[in-house]
Amino acid sequence: MTDRLTCLFMASVLVVEDDPVIRTALIEVLTGHGYAVRTTHQGFEALREITSSPPDIVVLDLGLPDLDGLDVLRMIRGISRVPVLVATARDDESEIIRLLNAGADDYLVKPFSGGQLAARLAAVLRRSVPAGAAPARRPVLHVADLRIDPTARTAHLAGRELSLTRREFDLLAYLAAHADQVITRRRILTEVWQQPYVEDQTVDVHLSALRRKMGEKPRKPRYLRTVRGLGIKLVSSP
Repeated sequence: MTDRLTCLFMASVLVVEDDPVIRTALIEVLTGHGYAVRTTHQGFEALREITSSPPDIVVLDLGLPDLDGLDVLRMIRGISRVPVLVATARDDESEIIRLLNAGADDYLVKPFSGGQLAARLAAVLRRSVPAGAAPARRPVLHVADLRIDPTARTAHLAGRELSLTRREFDLLAYLAAHADQVITRRRILTEVWQQPYVEDQTVDVHLSALRRKMGEKPRKPRYLRTVRGLGIKLVSSP
């Protein structure tokens, strides 16, 4: 029988953590265990991410700059059933009871090891998938004539399938999920490559390949546009 972890391959994790050092460490640990990782450092942004592009599971720090993490947890439960693992420095029993009653699926008290986090996430995901059930399909993305299926990992433009490398697909899917938003190269490196210290030129090389495969005009691209000094935007309309 296939291992249940295999059934949860490439589960997407939204890490909500305001400390950049811890955030980078969590990205490294979780990608090393096969998760697709997105991050934010604010509660309101986490709620927007959960609404617009739901992850498979959330790792929620309680010490956020804009909202108390407990309030964020309650708000998440008001809009979504996504599993939430709370990372907290608060270890007294009454606080843990409050978290569980507010809708947390599990918790870890800081500091914790990367292995412990990965094991807890896998356990929560196993509990959230009924025995024998297939993992839920991730939403198909439609941007004008682009159709991107994250589950099947296929991309079509005006009905024509694009032959993309793994990284090209990940980049296109990420930009499509954030259509009409200007995304910095640094953010792409952090959330698509999960390697924030790689040279920005890496993104440009893959963008160039994407444009070529999509038949974009160099002087007037239809979809992938560079916003000078800011970043990249995948536009939904001409």
